[in-house]
Amino acid sequence: MARVIWKGAISFSLIHIPVSLHPASRAASLDFTMLDKRDFSPVGYQRINKGSGKTVEWGDIVKGYEYEKGEYVVMSDEDFRQANVEATQTIDIQGFVEPGEIPPMYYDTPYYLAAEKRGEKVYTLLREALAKSGTAAIGLIVIRTRQHVCALLPVGKTLLLNTLRHADEVLAPEEHAPAAKTLEDARVSQREFGMAIKLVEDMRQKWDPENYHDTYRQDLLQRIDDKVKAGQTKTLTPASAKASEFRTAKVVDLSELLKRSLEQRGSKGAGGTRRTGSSSRADAASEPAAAPSRVRKAASGGAKRRRSA
Repeated sequence: MARVIWKGAISFSLIHIPVSLHPASRAASLDFTMLDKRDFSPVGYQRINKGSGKTVEWGDIVKGYEYEKGEYVVMSDEDFRQANVEATQTIDIQGFVEPGEIPPMYYDTPYYLAAEKRGEKVYTLLREALAKSGTAAIGLIVIRTRQHVCALLPVGKTLLLNTLRHADEVLAPEEHAPAAKTLEDARVSQREFGMAIKLVEDMRQKWDPENYHDTYRQDLLQRIDDKVKAGQTKTLTPASAKASEFRTAKVVDLSELLKRSLEQRGSKGAGGTRRTGSSSRADAASEPAAAPSRVRKAASGGAKRRRSA
């Protein structure tokens, strides 16, 4: 079983369910080490004491809050717990909502909730009640040093806890996206709209996460292997002109694109070989090839200092 992140209980009304919190996701990025391009030596991070200039070991580091300029109050794990003992040990259910009412941008990190001893009966009762009513339980939970809003949802025989962003953490779409236009303002014809709807319906499918694979990871490993075989391990590849050409490529006629897309989908279906995955490339990756032999071990082992690609 995955490591326990938090232990406590779900609490609402007079109900008390002992549970533990476990990860429900994992990172699959490649590990890259930062290098000094002058001699390709690894670059490390050091924790420096700003007063003495000396390196500080992890065991000598504590958390401090600056309550005045240059003045700190030191906080231990016990201080964080004693700030509100009940809040740090309880998922306090505030109410129940329909999952569809929670906008997608509010979802943050998923975790699995496991029933502790003597909690199986009430855990099962809550899970089945949520499934039957089609609702999600909305609560508050303190993980490490921060309180989160969270949603509890039934997933098979397990309860999933998904932390939610607070309202002030979610930016309004109009702040970072162009103003929405109507079909008329965007000069989209009814013919083009009709073809777009037809293409969407033609590509409709059941959600299956197994249809989607990180094909770029495989391509990147192949690129690394190619550089190793070519003896270019210390060569920085210059930027390609094709990249800028791709970014500045002109958009062709929308009607023609939609027409060709529909014709292509029709030709796939005519022979009884219409794909149900996200794309031909996703289908081809349904049985992922092994990583290139020269880099397989390094990719699976990881580095001591993780660098996300």
